[in-house]
Amino acid sequence: MISLIVGSKGSGKTKKLLACVEQALAASKGYVVCVEKGEALRHDISYKARLVSTDKYGVSGYDELFALLVGLWAGNHDVTDILVDATFRICPRDYEAFADFLRRLSAFSEMSDVRFVLTASTDIESIPARALEYVTVI
Repeated sequence: MISLIVGSKGSGKTKKLLACVEQALAASKGYVVCVEKGEALRHDISYKARLVSTDKYGVSGYDELFALLVGLWAGNHDVTDILVDATFRICPRDYEAFADFLRRLSAFSEMSDVRFVLTASTDIESIPARALEYVTVI
């Protein structure tokens, strides 16, 4: 399952993501991972969640982000939830590539039973309709 939090800059996406982290921690019988560009959330996120910075691993682009997310699960099959903040800061604002990424991530989510939540600074109208069939917008 993939949930998508969309909105313009300053609309509260990261606060919603932090609430989703807390919900995941309360419900998960495994591990919760939060992925971000930089380390802005390190003081906001619970110590119970693993915080991963894409900057540390040189991740940029959808293929590299997908590989990181799959690798997090491959290294620990007890990961139940992965939350990604600021997707368009990690990857280029290419909506067609974003739709392809969501399709691949959806297939992986079904196979692994990992729940994903992503934030994206955009309006919902900018996202291709084919991408929205893979996600729930919150």
